[in-house]
Amino acid sequence: MTEAKVPEEVKELIKIDPYLEPFTEELADRCYLADRWLDSFNEHEGGLLKFADSYQSMGLHLNNDNSITYKEYAPNATAACLIGDFNDWKHDEYIMSKSSTGKFSITLPPKSNGEPLINHDSRVKIFLTLPNGEKVARLPAYIHRATQPPAEYNNPSYEARFWNPTDKYKFKNKRPNLPHSLKIYEAHVGISTPEPKIGTYNEFTDNVLPIIKDLGYNTIQLMSIMEHAYYASFGYQITSFFAVSSRFGTPEDLKRLIDTAHGLGLRVLLDMVHSHASKNVDDGLNMFDGTDYCYFHSGGKGNHDQWDSRLFNYGKYETLRFLLSNLKYYLDEFQFDGFRFDGVTSMLYTHHGIGSGFSGDYNEYLNPFAPVDKEALAYLMLANDLCSQYSDENNCTITTIAEDVSGYPTLCLPRKIGGVGFDYRLAMSIPDMWIKLLKHKLDDEWDMGNISHTLSNRRYKEKCVAYCESHDQALVGDKTLAFWLMDAEMYTHMSVLSPLTLTVDRGIQIHKMIRLITQALGGEAYLNFEGNEFGHPEWLDFPRIGNGQSYHYARRQFNLIKDDLLRYKFLYQFDKAMNETESKFNWLNTEPAYVSLKHEGDKLIVFERANKVFIFNFHPTNSYTDYRVGVNNAGTYRIILNTDRVKYGGHGLIDEEKSEFFTVNSEWNNRNNYIQVYIPSRTGLVLALECEIN
Repeated sequence: MTEAKVPEEVKELIKIDPYLEPFTEELADRCYLADRWLDSFNEHEGGLLKFADSYQSMGLHLNNDNSITYKEYAPNATAACLIGDFNDWKHDEYIMSKSSTGKFSITLPPKSNGEPLINHDSRVKIFLTLPNGEKVARLPAYIHRATQPPAEYNNPSYEARFWNPTDKYKFKNKRPNLPHSLKIYEAHVGISTPEPKIGTYNEFTDNVLPIIKDLGYNTIQLMSIMEHAYYASFGYQITSFFAVSSRFGTPEDLKRLIDTAHGLGLRVLLDMVHSHASKNVDDGLNMFDGTDYCYFHSGGKGNHDQWDSRLFNYGKYETLRFLLSNLKYYLDEFQFDGFRFDGVTSMLYTHHGIGSGFSGDYNEYLNPFAPVDKEALAYLMLANDLCSQYSDENNCTITTIAEDVSGYPTLCLPRKIGGVGFDYRLAMSIPDMWIKLLKHKLDDEWDMGNISHTLSNRRYKEKCVAYCESHDQALVGDKTLAFWLMDAEMYTHMSVLSPLTLTVDRGIQIHKMIRLITQALGGEAYLNFEGNEFGHPEWLDFPRIGNGQSYHYARRQFNLIKDDLLRYKFLYQFDKAMNETESKFNWLNTEPAYVSLKHEGDKLIVFERANKVFIFNFHPTNSYTDYRVGVNNAGTYRIILNTDRVKYGGHGLIDEEKSEFFTVNSEWNNRNNYIQVYIPSRTGLVLALECEIN
């Protein structure tokens, strides 16, 4: 295809990635589908943000005169009424009217004393009549509060509640500015306590936020926030999308958590699940109006067989209203700073990524006949458009991250040049690599070339969030990196009063090296799952029938870092030092590193990034004196981070006060100069020019 034939709207893409040139027409067509929706919203709704304000009219709302309006989309129903505690669940009053667009609505006048007819936190449902005469009760789709009945009711289905507190939370702190680089702490409120119980928003605010701040992370990614009836689903089987999980506390408690985080300079991202929904009927969206296609695809297309869940129809107007207003609701009402979109691979492809590998061939993604769900792709573009427009209108920066394992091209390039618009994608191949190495390879079999390639292999100008392990690697059936390294002795030899064994020593040293090289080489942002920073000793398993409903493994033992006699403190202090050093010297969110050495025999990897020199000796036994390392910039180098420091559980083999490395003006490993360093076994070093340190 010649330059003249390239559609104007995607010309910039070709400059970034010339391999996209054969697919420019298809890329333009895919953008056009989203742009057509934008045109429709501009014409009929006052624009995308106004369309996303639909949460302010859909569902239950208190008006200034204390009347209550309720609007619900249920096109298949022939009649509807609002029922609840407020009218003793009677079905013959508060009858709703239906519009030509399939929406039922009603306005409830206040009581004679002027108070709202529905009391705060009282139960409500919509009672629908279906064409065949069947009567069904549903939880309002836009409900802001859903709770589980007391155990003695013997009813697991959640109940909708009208949330209208008199003492609404008022935010005190502004959203923090976007930091130079994201260092993300992935967390689950319910497991964030050492006690075997469900933790609360308030406990997280008081006990965990100070730890996150102390560790040097600047962003929190909260999981399992949207209401899910099944706790063991890890929050990925959503039943009420506009309700925050009541098992952790109230919406006001979550607002306090986010506001407090903002006061500490921490941004908060929401793990957003728009890839699928719970199959629950009684307390979910499934079969809401008696059909399986109210918000979802009908038939097999609307079911995810592996996840046993329902799949949204992203080409439907009211589905877009529901999902886009769901995003804006969390931005407006809770002041989240962005979203990590779950299951993007499932959304992008008609096969949902099931049984399909991705070789990286562009035809797999961009051929007009490739199995891409173009309506879902358009929705993802619209979601990023919304976040971008919201950022501009509110003078802030809303961040979006895609969980995509497929490597879809242009996913993290701006919408204005023809990309999908995400800021980052998760580098999902990295944790897989580390787990495979620890499971299947001896230390002297580690392939330095494969490690450096996996860490540095990403699409040009598309930013990645690097991580060693996330919640996925912590789940039962797998092991955390610390557990793979030390599980045989973590319960017996983690005390400083016991002898340091070879297993524990190896585990501590490799754990630090894996984290440092992943952060420095693997992406433009970094993520850690809570507890893994200090080598949490156990997997994660939620209470379920299979484990006797036990909470023993559904917790994070933060008490371990408070015990000065345990070696967990060394890993904690290293993680803190790594983040603090990065914050000072900024190697994340810079141009990719230049890897100058991958030596299989010596087990060394050397690279430069942001004018810093990173040296990793993975050899299990060999240390090297006067090891020659190529560097591009001349000058005197000093150590700014050393995994072998005693305070990080190392052996203190390097005298850093006397360690100055002077460049020799001679090419080495394709670099202009070289230095000679002492690099002990299982040690990672970061060097900086002396002029940058002072």
